[in-house]
Amino acid sequence: MRISKKYSHLNGEEWLLVHEKDTYQEIIDVIQAIDAEECRTKISKEIRMKGKSLLSPKALNAEFDKRFSALGWESVRYTYYIAHNHEQMAALMNLPLEQQKQYLLDQGAEPLLSYNQTDHVKHGIAIEVQFGKYAFVAYDLFVKHLAFYQGRVIDVGIEVLPTKAMQREMSIGSVITRVNSTTYSGTGEAILPFHWLLSGLNPISLREDWLLLASKSSYHG
Repeated sequence: MRISKKYSHLNGEEWLLVHEKDTYQEIIDVIQAIDAEECRTKISKEIRMKGKSLLSPKALNAEFDKRFSALGWESVRYTYYIAHNHEQMAALMNLPLEQQKQYLLDQGAEPLLSYNQTDHVKHGIAIEVQFGKYAFVAYDLFVKHLAFYQGRVIDVGIEVLPTKAMQREMSIGSVITRVNSTTYSGTGEAILPFHWLLSGLNPISLREDWLLLASKSSYHG
């Protein structure tokens, strides 16, 4: 596979190239090492594609998990107390967990414990690989990545999604890069005040693209 579409929010990719160039290359290498065809293990039951062999989100996720884990990427849970208003949220962001509860009690607020978990974290970078529905991407960005950033667990978040070319080989309704890049471009710091990068996957490698182009352009006498 390869990355064929990108949206860099608040210079997310530029931050990676300056501060974590080797780690960013590691991510690219993982993506390029995955053969999407080996994950074509799902047989569609949908009316319009019944019986068609499709790319399996479960198999793809398992492949990402295996490869990232082998390189030292870890699943990380960030635990925190829920703020009841903006003032409390600003205060809690600067407090360790054990002091957050006492702060809320002093404010006369009920201390409600919560957490978020991200599968792949390393060197201040969190990666979410998302082959589900559109709503899951919003949850990743506005809940997971944002909470990890506010908790100083990460400096940048990466959301990996299928492009339209890849979605055609998956179940109907899978999220795609184009919709999300259009949705979030121009939101600026007021909506998502941290660096993040949206990376769109194409199931065909550059080598396969070149071979396909060569076969189409070759002369047949």
